[in-house]
Amino acid sequence: MSEALRIGLAGLGTVGGGVVEILDRHKDLLAARCGRPLVLAGVSARTKTRERNLPLGKVKWFDNPVKMASDPGIDVVVEAIGGEEGIAKRIAETALKAGKHLVTANKAMIAHQGTRLAKLAEKNGVALRFEAAVAGGVPIIKALREGLAANRLVEVYGILNGTCNYILTQMEDTERDFDEVLAEAQALGFAEADPSFDIDGIDTAHKLAILASVAFGVEVNFAGIHIEGLRRISSEDITYARELGYRIKLLGITRRGALGIEQRVHPCMVEIGSPVAHVEGVFNAIVAEGDAVEHAVFEGPGAGRGPTASAIVADIIDIARGDLSPAFSVPARMLKRSVPYPMAERRGANYVRLRVVDEPGVIARVAAALRDADVSIESIIQRGRAEGDLVSMVMVTHEVREGSMVQALGRIGRLKTVVEPPTMIRIVTF
Repeated sequence: MSEALRIGLAGLGTVGGGVVEILDRHKDLLAARCGRPLVLAGVSARTKTRERNLPLGKVKWFDNPVKMASDPGIDVVVEAIGGEEGIAKRIAETALKAGKHLVTANKAMIAHQGTRLAKLAEKNGVALRFEAAVAGGVPIIKALREGLAANRLVEVYGILNGTCNYILTQMEDTERDFDEVLAEAQALGFAEADPSFDIDGIDTAHKLAILASVAFGVEVNFAGIHIEGLRRISSEDITYARELGYRIKLLGITRRGALGIEQRVHPCMVEIGSPVAHVEGVFNAIVAEGDAVEHAVFEGPGAGRGPTASAIVADIIDIARGDLSPAFSVPARMLKRSVPYPMAERRGANYVRLRVVDEPGVIARVAAALRDADVSIESIIQRGRAEGDLVSMVMVTHEVREGSMVQALGRIGRLKTVVEPPTMIRIVTF
């Protein structure tokens, strides 16, 4: 058997602890699959004396994880600390410059620094791997980079954040509003104390930026993503969606278009029969469309100790086998500049909900605002109660240019009988 691959692990939290456990529990199996032992040679974390109940034995402790990243006794560095900048970035840069392979679950760092880190890895003849950064235990990066390598990929989309999917599932199942379900999710540990990254779409956007780069061979471009979150979705919207034959999902969508690479994150109404409509709770699901395979669907746990650690160890196994293939499907020097597709040029149907004063002429004024922006209505629902009451008016538009829809909503929002900002949810058909 070949010489052992020596691993340095920075971070012993939920994910790092999971990595330690898998390396220990499956050491014989992993050695057989790699053709060489995988040895945890060094660890570093914030507090050495904390009781972790991990099989660390005589593993070397490093007070400074950056020093561990350049230690001659380490072959591959696993960064499990997180964060776009700061210590995680220093660990990554130090490891790659020192000729160490790097494995990370750090989606924020890869979304913002991925192209530069890939160039640094290739310059120093080492591997950069980040399977765990997207969809946890779902091997979507490997699938796009290797399993679907014979395809010209056209589109990749999916549910990339389990917290948001859990909230939407609970809102639908219990008919409760967003704030109440979010509070419950926080109490159960499914949502962070500060859930902004999840519910405002940032976490999904980090993952989408990585997927777009791997799928289309372009530089990672987080700044080019249109991002909307869940805060304005109500139980009323979910009820109307069901009535209209849809479910609401927060999706990340990227596709290759004539004007550039489309990257967008926002709530969508998806048809009940679509590949992602049935995915519930904290699960993730990604669909890749290629010219040879048509639609390939990947589904599984998107986060958590076991799934994320599993993805990290899978990357380590590839490195142990000698896989130094490009991180983003093509060599970093060949990654093309990602030209963002103008969101205003997107075309599609839309669901619009208005809160209006129930009085004669309301529908006519709303219809006039839509007409003046070249937006055509497919259907309208208004269940009035008594003149002067506040009621909901729901419309579904025909396919329309996004810029025209934004213009129409601006006009509608200025009508005196419309008492709340309009809610628009894009209807997507895959």
